[in-house]
Amino acid sequence: MVEKITLAHGSGGKASHELIEKLFVANFGGKSLLAMEDSAVLQAGKERIAFSTDSFVVDPIFFPGGDIGSLAIHGTVNDLAMRGAKPLYIAVAMIIEEGFAYRDLETIVRSLKAGADKAGVEIVAGDTKVVQSGKADKIFINTTGIGLLDMDIDISAGNGRPGDRIILSGTMADHGTTILCQREGLQIQGGFMSDSAPLNHMVAAMIEECGKSIHVLRDPTRGGVGTTLNELAQSSGVGIRIRETDLPVRDDVRGACELLGLDPLYLANEGKLLAFVEPGAVESLLAVMQKMEYGGNAGIIGEVVAEHPGQVVMQTSIGSSRIVDMLHGEPLPRIC
Repeated sequence: MVEKITLAHGSGGKASHELIEKLFVANFGGKSLLAMEDSAVLQAGKERIAFSTDSFVVDPIFFPGGDIGSLAIHGTVNDLAMRGAKPLYIAVAMIIEEGFAYRDLETIVRSLKAGADKAGVEIVAGDTKVVQSGKADKIFINTTGIGLLDMDIDISAGNGRPGDRIILSGTMADHGTTILCQREGLQIQGGFMSDSAPLNHMVAAMIEECGKSIHVLRDPTRGGVGTTLNELAQSSGVGIRIRETDLPVRDDVRGACELLGLDPLYLANEGKLLAFVEPGAVESLLAVMQKMEYGGNAGIIGEVVAEHPGQVVMQTSIGSSRIVDMLHGEPLPRIC
């Protein structure tokens, strides 16, 4: 029995899943919630819509490669796109601490607008609350997003099938490492930059090229690629096998992780996606992704298997195998 909420409950790892399943899902119920997807797919008359909500509490609020404003747009757009939806509308609510600099707020608002314009979505509603100094940490942003789905598209965390190839769209841990270095003032040599980006245009091109051959899409944010693959293995009831030598990590990110004793598999990304794809569609899909702005480093990192359902196994660089478990604890809170 949990007596108090800890930072680990917001990590996206085991503690988060236990909290969601044993408290929220147990009380709220509902078919859409039980699916545990990043966005719910709902029927509205003759249309299918994707519906998502998210909150952003990142610290620091400004970082190389973005800020809390652009991150809020990208995160919401990507959650909708991971169901194969075309994001259309976003609502933005802000909780602002008394004394927050107006100039910083103006910068964030403009960043929200620029992010929405690039993603091709419209900010249509919002809310603003101001709390007393010391009752919040600068600014928190909540978003709600709505998108439309083609009736023939069925992309879901539960659709992984043995034989599917697993594609990762680019290098791991860029966002998490950047936030860590900025927050702690670490003077580590490297060109650290968040990968925060809207992936909906790339997803649209992927679907146009391969359609029903794409079974699963998910952006590996909190908990990183390792935790996300565990979620997908459990949702689909399949095993996953990945190869350490095929996992893309920038040299400076790898060096920082080694120095700090962190595993890039568990650090957040904010502009990458995982795709489970039928073998026959892999080459054409990779060709499309690698031509897109955010898919130049896309590649195959493993495959879905029938063995060890619900588990992720990695073939290491020395030829042995080890289980990649879901994230325990919280190595870096307030990442998004």
